[in-house]
Amino acid sequence: MNTNDEQINTNVEILHKDLSYVLQKCFYNVANKYGKGFKESIYQKALSEEFELNQLSTEPQKRITIYSIDTGKALGVYIPDYVVENLIIVEIKATNFTIQSFIEQQLSYLRASEYELGYLVNFSAPKLFIKRSIYTNDRKPFLNKIRVNS
Repeated sequence: MNTNDEQINTNVEILHKDLSYVLQKCFYNVANKYGKGFKESIYQKALSEEFELNQLSTEPQKRITIYSIDTGKALGVYIPDYVVENLIIVEIKATNFTIQSFIEQQLSYLRASEYELGYLVNFSAPKLFIKRSIYTNDRKPFLNKIRVNS
């Protein structure tokens, strides 16, 4: 307890906790088996095998609608490397370094879609890079406009 007698809520629910744990295990398994230096397509195929071994439902290259944040109108599509269990977007990279724009791009896609959680994984960085990004739907008022018009 701090001096102001405020309690800190340590019982916060982690979004898709169990699925996230399995996904991260898959990322590490692929990195440990294959190391660095392959093309992105090799890591995609290896990750597909790993997802299958872990009995995860995946949709590679699924088209995701991107909406106007103001009006809720469809603006276009984004095609991530994977959508896992129709809940989590996974984007794979195989570059020597992870640039900030990769991270910002993923957060933008979460902000303007119906998905709340995404992973950016770079298998060729000096150390396996995994970035978990969250943008919850309660922060997306445009979703109400989409649901009303559906």
